[in-house]
Amino acid sequence: MSLSFKKPFNKSSSNKLTGSLIAIAVSASLLLGNLAQASDVEFEASGNITVEQRYFFKEALDPQQLSHSQTSISVEPELYWQWNGGDDSVIFTPFYRVDSQDSQRTHGDIRELAYVHASDDWELRVGIRKEFWGVTEFQHLVDVINQTDGVEDFDGEDKLGQQMINLSVVNDWGIVDVFLLPGFRERTYGGEEGRLRGPLVVDEDNVSYESSAGQQHLDLALRWALSVGDYDLGAYWFHGTNREAYLSPSSQSTLQQSSLQQYYSQMDQLGVDVQATLGDWLWKFEGIHRSTSLEDFWATQGRFEYSFIGVFESNIDLGLLMEHSWDSRGEVALGAQGSLMQNDLFVGARLAFNDMQSSEFLMGIGSDLDHNAFSFLIEANRRFGDDFIVSFDVRLLQSNDENDLLYTLSNDDHAQLSLAWYF
Repeated sequence: MSLSFKKPFNKSSSNKLTGSLIAIAVSASLLLGNLAQASDVEFEASGNITVEQRYFFKEALDPQQLSHSQTSISVEPELYWQWNGGDDSVIFTPFYRVDSQDSQRTHGDIRELAYVHASDDWELRVGIRKEFWGVTEFQHLVDVINQTDGVEDFDGEDKLGQQMINLSVVNDWGIVDVFLLPGFRERTYGGEEGRLRGPLVVDEDNVSYESSAGQQHLDLALRWALSVGDYDLGAYWFHGTNREAYLSPSSQSTLQQSSLQQYYSQMDQLGVDVQATLGDWLWKFEGIHRSTSLEDFWATQGRFEYSFIGVFESNIDLGLLMEHSWDSRGEVALGAQGSLMQNDLFVGARLAFNDMQSSEFLMGIGSDLDHNAFSFLIEANRRFGDDFIVSFDVRLLQSNDENDLLYTLSNDDHAQLSLAWYF
């Protein structure tokens, strides 16, 4: 797959969206050409190349899926220019992954290609960017700007680049951000061979929208953020295309091959996030209210963490954490958006070794309080030398309830080892 947007609403919108991307790239190229003639331009190049190996402990539920081993390699360079004493800058971050098994996971994206101008009390950002909101660990309810790159990983942490115009204004009473978001990105899904997917493949070519503008709908967002003492506060309003697709059996399915079609509704979403650092306690909360033509609901994610500093008179810090997710749709969520976290409790422990290698270790157990379903995870990473980081992850998923979405992933227990070279 080339470095482009996925197949859009129709051919006309595809041409418009691709044209917008080309226009941004051409404008950036002309800008960089002018920069080359400036005397105060500073340039930095960095990035990473990562080799990743996954191993699934069990055979897949679907015989079309890969059996056990999956290897991939990704490259993500970052090119950065600044001038006018740092008041103006351009960043370019392309991304590409090649996967040995899942053809849908072999894909590319422009994570960032943006121009930024900073003044004393305001900042303008134009282009393709990533904007992250959220404070909790296991789910980021309030993170709504960028689309999830679903083929990258199961946790939803990876995001596609989003076209935007963002004006950020600094006041004594907080930072106000205004976002204009022209062009929508469809979520990426694993292919027939891919694992950590449901029993039916999502058809990337069968997509419809509530808005007649399709992918060209202009989304809007307004966010306020403020830090007061030990508290970090945030609130926002978003109006535009829902980042989560409603999935339903495709009318084009046959007895031999079934698939899911995507439908993207319009939505209004209000969100808040709060983080408080009170001594050795860290408290976090995220909450949203989403309104669409199909449903209205509330969802929350709350968490606390207590840290023991220098356990056993060592340099190691131990953090004990608990996090709960709630969705007012309850069981309805399983048939609508496919929420895995309608009433779930997570407990875990984090070790920060505070050594020269920045070694960290996280272990957690999650329980669906409405179903007999559990999940277990281990995340560990350590730096070797100045340029290499080794990460090791384990995810175990267990469910005995066929009505639970996690049941479709119950054979996808796996371990993942990755080696990243940073340059």
